[in-house]
Amino acid sequence: MRFGAFTPQGWRLDLVGIETAEQWPTILSVAKTIEAAGYESVWVYDHFHTVPVPTQEVTYEAWTLMAALAAATDTVRLGQMCTCNGYRSPAYLAKVAASIDAISGGRLEMGIGAGWYAHEYHGYGYPFPKASVRIGELREAVEIMQRMWTEDEVHFQGKYYKLDGAICQPKPLQDPHIPFWVAGGGEKLTLNVAARYAKYTNFASSVEEFEHKSNVLRGHCEDVGTDFDAIVRSTNFNVVCAATEAEVEERIGDIRDRYSPYVSEDRLDRVEQLFRSTSGTPAQIVEKMRPWADAGLAYGIVYFQEAAYDTSGLELFASEVIPALI
Repeated sequence: MRFGAFTPQGWRLDLVGIETAEQWPTILSVAKTIEAAGYESVWVYDHFHTVPVPTQEVTYEAWTLMAALAAATDTVRLGQMCTCNGYRSPAYLAKVAASIDAISGGRLEMGIGAGWYAHEYHGYGYPFPKASVRIGELREAVEIMQRMWTEDEVHFQGKYYKLDGAICQPKPLQDPHIPFWVAGGGEKLTLNVAARYAKYTNFASSVEEFEHKSNVLRGHCEDVGTDFDAIVRSTNFNVVCAATEAEVEERIGDIRDRYSPYVSEDRLDRVEQLFRSTSGTPAQIVEKMRPWADAGLAYGIVYFQEAAYDTSGLELFASEVIPALI
């Protein structure tokens, strides 16, 4: 199994208490720790308002961070989990991504999805159409981006987008183009888009769901004539990793303390359970993740809520969990 890790950016209340002037140095420091620890990739989220509820806490914009991290890191690959298609026109996004791929020396991953956080759409004045429309837009957007990266001049007439001679220079350094991560498990539409265009997918919160969605994806691949085995399937894990069970409990308590000013007690309990599902000592986490590997998961992207304050869990995971699962 391959692994990436998220650097904090505020979206999940993971920069609380850190002064603005220290936030970017903190984000960069964690990203460099991820790189030095041997993770394959560093990730951010593409969101504007915090979760699980909107607050006045910071959320750094994803593609701004992509550009900054491209210039400030050396070897780690750079991804978004995942870019919301509705927030930027696909031609513009293709141009941004190609520029960052060149700046990074060919290290960009293109995470893309149909979007879901209605509060952001309404707050920023974006239309929030029904899911089938958002996924239809996604399908056209991925085709546009791929053509922008591989053709000199793009003319496109779709249901949702129209281009009349769009030029994207520089082209990405990666050949034939930046790899797509199509995120989401919608069985009729999103996984069909993934079957057509994705090099990577990202879905599922349980092994059982992962196996089911994988079978659906396989069916779409058979229908459209693509190779299911060539698509790397990934998911995200919320992790608390420590040397002892007592330390794990202490860190989970710290997470509750950071969230408690913003959410109800019921929501706080749900947040805690989100982290408990893949947390523990290194040996315990390995056992929790083995069924995923047995089910065909090839890539895990791990999130450590405390990373801005303490990277020891992130580093312990890299030194003891990853070697047991690769």
